[in-house]
Amino acid sequence: MAQQEYKLLSDNLFTYKGGVFLTDEKLDLTPDVIDNLEHFEVRDDDLYVVTFPKSGTVWTQRIITLIFEEDFPEMKERTTFQWMPWLEYQYKGLDYNVQRSPRLFCSHLHQHVMPTGLQRKKAKVIYVSRNPKDVLVSYMHFSQFMRKLESPAHWDDMMDKFCTGWMIGGCWFDHVREWYKNHDKFNILFLTYEEMIKDLRAVVVRVCEFVGKQVSDSAVDDIVSRSTFDNMKMDQKANYEFLPDDVKDKSKGRFLRKGTVGDWKNHLTVAQSERFDRVYEEKMKGFPVKFAWDMSDL
Repeated sequence: MAQQEYKLLSDNLFTYKGGVFLTDEKLDLTPDVIDNLEHFEVRDDDLYVVTFPKSGTVWTQRIITLIFEEDFPEMKERTTFQWMPWLEYQYKGLDYNVQRSPRLFCSHLHQHVMPTGLQRKKAKVIYVSRNPKDVLVSYMHFSQFMRKLESPAHWDDMMDKFCTGWMIGGCWFDHVREWYKNHDKFNILFLTYEEMIKDLRAVVVRVCEFVGKQVSDSAVDDIVSRSTFDNMKMDQKANYEFLPDDVKDKSKGRFLRKGTVGDWKNHLTVAQSERFDRVYEEKMKGFPVKFAWDMSDL
């Protein structure tokens, strides 16, 4: 897929500059808007959480908003989505430039499409990755749940889409490699979904230190408690159950599904897993990060 190529993939998806994006009449998202993100005015105290889809985005969103909760009392009753919006998926008529600081953003963008100001300002980036077999499985379920996404008929079809990058976010392999390769251009903290599963408290402490927030031990305990997967599933501000029925099909699951490591073993055959391993070894040769593929690796 050529980096600059624009192409409609379906009624609701298009590809451009290596990414794959969801279209919606409520959103202001076109190739021109993506081009203009290069010039988005970054502030020194901005914070951006960047992930490939289904890698712990909502979880990290919730942790960040809880850390900053006392700074934004007016936002406590708003949803996480409203408080920490998507950089690329901006609703029509919404102006991020009038939002008060510190601004909190999420994004699925590849590194080369992010605002260039991130490389000049003191703004911080938190990049969260997840082992790709679990990403693949999570996205399959997600595509069944979200009405505007085309759900592959079989796991082999899902693997084809994953390996070629024909899904929201584009190519996982390019996304992860690019962000790690260019880490020295940013003020960035790398986390993994598996680290969050293994020791959520340690991750919360690391994030607090990275964003420069002095948080008491009791406050850290509260953040950890409120951001456990089970509690988030019940939290109306964080579980995305507020999405309307024309967006989600609640008969086919929930936005927050399992929150575990190694669920791919329940879905992929041995042959499919071995095929994935071959692709991974080819595309990620020399990649320094070792993922935890199941709970025994933690």
